[in-house]
Amino acid sequence: MLKNKLTPLVCLIILLLTMSACGGASGNTSQKETDHPSPQTTDAPETENLTRTITHLKGETIVPVDIERIVVLSAAYIDHLLTIGEKPYGVNVEVRYGGDYLPYLASELEGVQLVGSADNPNLEAIVALDPDVILVESRTAEETYAQLDKIAPTIVLGTEWLEYEDDTTYWTKDLLKVAELYDKVDVAKEKIAELKAKTAEASETIKKLEQKKLAYLRVREKNLQIYAGKGHPTNTLLYHDLGFLPTGLTPEEQRADLSLEVVPDLDADYIVMEVDPNGRENLNSMNQSTLWGKVPAVQNEKVYETDSFWLFKGWGVIGRGQIVDEVLSMIE
Repeated sequence: MLKNKLTPLVCLIILLLTMSACGGASGNTSQKETDHPSPQTTDAPETENLTRTITHLKGETIVPVDIERIVVLSAAYIDHLLTIGEKPYGVNVEVRYGGDYLPYLASELEGVQLVGSADNPNLEAIVALDPDVILVESRTAEETYAQLDKIAPTIVLGTEWLEYEDDTTYWTKDLLKVAELYDKVDVAKEKIAELKAKTAEASETIKKLEQKKLAYLRVREKNLQIYAGKGHPTNTLLYHDLGFLPTGLTPEEQRADLSLEVVPDLDADYIVMEVDPNGRENLNSMNQSTLWGKVPAVQNEKVYETDSFWLFKGWGVIGRGQIVDEVLSMIE
């Protein structure tokens, strides 16, 4: 009988001991978690770095790491973006060339918004695009930087060629800075190296020419100009990188007017000629002149009319590559 009365009491004691043990175990576990916190429960989640700082002509500017909408107010910078595989969201136009995409880049710009010229950007159109970043040249920034920077972080790069003396690779610096915006500097360097190899191969072909004096001319509405051996990346591409020889009338650093009276002294084996949209009548007059007919390149039918965009093309990998192709076609 006594045994039967004790049984419930024993069970109760066992139950209490068991619960106490469980409670102790639970308390120990909590203490261990406090001493050695689990990464999943106590560490703050890693935050991605969503911005980067870019140094440029106006100082330092913070831009998003993932740029989706960039507005570009420079033909050269459009070339730079396309070179690294990025498409601009809005681009400037060139009024004197019809106020549309530059033809040599047009096929890759379908659907990109037009936002006025570099000299007179359409601020309302830019605001409507809600850009992440705006990219401009120093000469544009002189007039509109303060307004543009209120719209979006604005990066100002420098392209005033004559300030950089004999550095024939200066045009690459802006490309590398644009690539920095997208963490694609290695891509830009690879494209520069590919162009360098292509240019060097073309220069070997030009070296074999017995006669390789070249004049780079521009026919304007009322005058004829000859470009220099330096002073612009297109000039240095022709005379420094590709190895053409300047003529006796080729100025050293800045383009100059060329009167018809001195044209017979132009000892050019090849002429590269850029004709302004309003220069056709002047060109017709030149072609009818006996003085123009005395130039060796004219006599030998070695006058090559370009597409009027070489001055733009000289600033970028895509454009320079096209110039090299055109030159090789010219000397065939």
